Amino acid sequence: MKWAEVSIRTSHEETDLIAEIFHDVGASGVVIEDPEELNSYIESGLFDYSDLPKAEQTNVVTIKAYLPVDEDLDDRLRTFEQRVQDLAKIDGFDAQSCRIEWHTVQDEDWADNWKAYFHTEKVGGLIVIKPAWEDYEASPDDIVIDLDPGAAFGTGTHPTTAMCIRELESAVKGGMRVFDVGTGSGVLAVAAAKLGAGEVVAMDYDRTAATVAQENVERNHVEDRVTTGVSDLLKAFTGKADLIIANIIADIVIRLFDELDEHLAEGGHLLASGIIDERVADVTEAALAHGFAIDKVIEENGWAAMVISREDAK
Repeated sequence: MKWAEVSIRTSHEETDLIAEIFHDVGASGVVIEDPEELNSYIESGLFDYSDLPKAEQTNVVTIKAYLPVDEDLDDRLRTFEQRVQDLAKIDGFDAQSCRIEWHTVQDEDWADNWKAYFHTEKVGGLIVIKPAWEDYEASPDDIVIDLDPGAAFGTGTHPTTAMCIRELESAVKGGMRVFDVGTGSGVLAVAAAKLGAGEVVAMDYDRTAATVAQENVERNHVEDRVTTGVSDLLKAFTGKADLIIANIIADIVIRLFDELDEHLAEGGHLLASGIIDERVADVTEAALAHGFAIDKVIEENGWAAMVISREDAK
């Protein structure tokens, strides 16, 4: 299958909002080329790239995303361009300076692009995300997740996923039942299992993502506790879970509340992420309207994760 690699050059301030626009028009994931991040990696001394030259121009970020080359591509590109122009009017930046380019790539090129930007990183106090193709000497306390995201979204190092992982380190209790809605690469499902969950059900609307998630489950030898599959939100899930994870976008989290009561166990929690700061109020309003309470909001780099429980449990 062919994909359109769409790239846009923008400022740091607009990066997260444009990334969300990419997701809204159907991108399976984004690659963010941030020269400031490159410089910080070089300066940290934690990676074997000390001979790389530091970036001199650090005020421009390049964001790349991948859209399927099909009959909807032209409409997706027009929608993306219009959304960027609308954002420019609201935020007051020059949309003409955000140059949009695209070209076609094959599936195997997509996989190689992820590998170029994905390296071993300790995300929480315990969890280390390690690309399947890299070596890593773990310390005794490390919980290492071997990951190949393939064509699915979720390397574990994006703030939305990293916040979830850090929260899971304290939230997961031995033997609990966990649902992962929109599992992507399966990284959060694998993390929950390795942290002691007794049963994890991980599903995604996208069949390719569900396949990738299953491969990562097997790669990490947790298939005895993690089941993967295809589901539109919670429709294919059965029973109730002590913890439901939803690292998706705000509008989908809001839709989730219509189904949440049927699947959240008494005393259970929803861990929702993928929410830009500007949409926290919308998610809060929807949660309260459905009888849920906001226990915690964690924010990082313009993104938010929220821990939500039943109001009657307070």
